Amino acid sequence: MRRRERAAHLGPERRRPQVLDAALAIAAEEGIAAVTMGAIAEHMGVTRPVVYSCFPDRVQLIDALIEREEAFLISGVLDVLPPRTTDADETVFVEGFRALLNKAASRPSAWRLLYGNPDPAVAGSFGRGRSLAVARCTELLRPTLHAWGVEDAERKLPALVELWVSAGEGAVRTLFADESEWDPDTLGAFVGAAVFRAMRAA
Repeated sequence: MRRRERAAHLGPERRRPQVLDAALAIAAEEGIAAVTMGAIAEHMGVTRPVVYSCFPDRVQLIDALIEREEAFLISGVLDVLPPRTTDADETVFVEGFRALLNKAASRPSAWRLLYGNPDPAVAGSFGRGRSLAVARCTELLRPTLHAWGVEDAERKLPALVELWVSAGEGAVRTLFADESEWDPDTLGAFVGAAVFRAMRAA
């Protein structure tokens, strides 16, 4: 057997992002079940102790990967949907959906990791990004519904927020569908306008 060359010593802090990048590449190519400490070491061309120096076990490694990728995806939406009071118009919805779709399109492997078939060992880690989206959409939509004069706004608010967030997830699935003819901006404009009109008709 050919002896593996010694990897450059970077230290766990500097190497952790590389370990997570390798884990994401494996998950995107073979599924999250294929993400093991040995597979990551092989992918990186290092020994297993190098990987274990960064993360003590597979569950914590995948948990960190999920947290990183969720933060990446949701950051674009949170940036374009700052807290507002009552000025949410169609443009706000269109900008939000475009931001989500462009963010997903820039790293599709992240989306497929988070919304594919999760490993049961880390299933509880899924949904953090969705919870952030629900919280921000609720924060934005509550005063807007009251400003629009929507009857029984508080009762309707959770259902409308779920409609909004679910529409975003569906839009990304549409974007990534085989033979999809949509681009992020066009699909974002279409879905954003549709969701806005549904809100106004509530």
